[in-house]
Amino acid sequence: MRIGKLKDALTAARLVAVAGASLAIALGISACQVVAGFSQPSLVRVINASYIAPAVNIYVEKTIFASNVGEGFVGNYGTAAPSTAATVTATAATGGAVLVSAAVTLKPGAHHSVFLTDNGSTPTLYSLTVLEDQSIAAASGHSDFRFLNQAPRTGALDVYMVPADTTLANTIPICTKIPVGQTCGYISFKSQTVTMVITPTGTTKVKYTSTPLALSGGEVRTVVMIDSQLTSNPPVNVVIANDVN
Repeated sequence: MRIGKLKDALTAARLVAVAGASLAIALGISACQVVAGFSQPSLVRVINASYIAPAVNIYVEKTIFASNVGEGFVGNYGTAAPSTAATVTATAATGGAVLVSAAVTLKPGAHHSVFLTDNGSTPTLYSLTVLEDQSIAAASGHSDFRFLNQAPRTGALDVYMVPADTTLANTIPICTKIPVGQTCGYISFKSQTVTMVITPTGTTKVKYTSTPLALSGGEVRTVVMIDSQLTSNPPVNVVIANDVN
């Protein structure tokens, strides 16, 4: 009789253990489902590449990301809710008049740059565009650069990265025939000390020469190339944003 009761007790214990394990597994699956469904925020920064805009405030879904900034401003990344139609607005810092507004896609967990640029048309003089940024470092011993042409008076551009021990004449351009409003990159190349030289496509007329860039590897950069719409033959200037490192 005692043996029978002992068997019954052991059987009951096993059933409790199995039920508990089943419950734990069910809870574990449920927890995984919750994690899998979690939406990461988008990371967003602002780059002001407009020569003619006044000082501006830039908002992403009514949250200010840049305040009273002028041409050449590169902001830090901030967070925003992912959206397929996030409203981005640039207003004059003084008076608050809306200069331009656009609906853009912001992906969860991704890095984005919002660019304010001049578009050369009327009545809207400005454009707001967004690009997804590279968020991981370049390969060891290499640098990754992306180039955006916002130089409408100069037109299509060629970009050279001239090593310290050579000349422009002996260097092949890293990007060629970049149309206005378009990008080239990310382009990976061997890290070393280089000088960035920009020319109109198909010519050797230098429009921009950087100071030497000492690249040690892992760098990721976005280069925005701009000219002035206030002169007939402007030079090209650049804004360099550090994407990684």
